[in-house]
Amino acid sequence: MFKPIFAFALISISCLQVYAQETPKSYTQNINGTRLSFDMESIPAGTFYMGSKTGKPDEQPVHQVKLDAFWMGKCEVTWNVFEPFLYRDFEKQASTAAIPAEVDAVTRPTKPYLDMTFGMGKENQPAVGMTQYNAIQFCKWLYVRTGIFYRLPTEAEWEYACKAGSSTAYFFGNEAATLSDYAWFANNSDNKTHPVGQKKPNAWGLFDMHGNVSEWTYDQYVADFYKLGESKIAENPVAKPEKLYPHAVRGGSYDEAAENLRSTARLASDPSWKQLDPQIPKSNWWFPEAPFVGMRLVRPVKAPSKAEIEAYYNKQPIKDL
Repeated sequence: MFKPIFAFALISISCLQVYAQETPKSYTQNINGTRLSFDMESIPAGTFYMGSKTGKPDEQPVHQVKLDAFWMGKCEVTWNVFEPFLYRDFEKQASTAAIPAEVDAVTRPTKPYLDMTFGMGKENQPAVGMTQYNAIQFCKWLYVRTGIFYRLPTEAEWEYACKAGSSTAYFFGNEAATLSDYAWFANNSDNKTHPVGQKKPNAWGLFDMHGNVSEWTYDQYVADFYKLGESKIAENPVAKPEKLYPHAVRGGSYDEAAENLRSTARLASDPSWKQLDPQIPKSNWWFPEAPFVGMRLVRPVKAPSKAEIEAYYNKQPIKDL
């Protein structure tokens, strides 16, 4: 296991300040009882400026946000790790021991009625098309398997981690001319996802923060949410989701223009992502018209209480009529 290290100095990095708070080490998470694992990168506590003065109205106003330390997935969650949660047969194939009863008790997604890889492949490819509820239940499966609380990032955590101390449109600068070195997007993707981790990472070791697939956050999408942070420092802000639509999605995807891959660009989930779903009510688990949406994990350094964990995982889905 890893041991925490400590930062004692206040470090100023461009638009970001890193505070003297416990800073975790990066690590590899083995999924107990299986041959599966994934990598988590250390993200230090700090304060940064969220939003963009030159961006769209929902990226304004620029405001200060202070965040606790956390870990974030080095890459987007891949089918290699997601599919054993989806299908018990895949979990049995990946397991090195019998599946514990408490793991088996976790509710699995309904089997999709079409190929949710959309022909783009599985090996090291980002898992796509899951609803936000599906993504959170995957985190619950990981919790039962590992005993560690994983969740979706908040919008603020996602942007902070993407920027990695930068104050430019992309974490590498303002010009999109070199975006192909860092991202899969409309100009170079051949209109499909690609195996994670093939492009250059940002300064904090995170791959595909721009492009490949857009990524779920936990937040409700509120167009003017940033106004609440004016003239003060917002600490660990989150727009708690209370409605089925819309939720905030970040990062841009393989089929989008460079403008939509900026660090501050926001996307709202939409019912049209389920337009082809023949079920009544529509599935809680899948977006058959959203092959561009995936997920990335976060683990907070300050672990929540057992009651808070259960409240996060066990919130009932809202029916989609």
